[in-house]
Amino acid sequence: MSGAVISRVDLAAAHDGDAELNVTLRYENGGQTMVALDEYAVRVLMASCDATMPEDLIGQGWHHVRDALEAASNRFVNSNSTQQ
Repeated sequence: MSGAVISRVDLAAAHDGDAELNVTLRYENGGQTMVALDEYAVRVLMASCDATMPEDLIGQGWHHVRDALEAASNRFVNSNSTQQ
């Protein structure tokens, strides 16, 4: 195993009341990090992992989470650049 993998997924409520998915990444040294993903990032993550259920994400590499967060962030950058 190279790098971190998704070891747990939990549905949660964000501060604004919207649903989000908390993804726990487990590193090779046993360390763990929880990452909260909004709906957009979850859609990107599910698609990139060919997952039909959140549980299908377990065991997937951390790079999928990174890419989903980047895609979610970029949607705001792209929308702001067209408004200026």
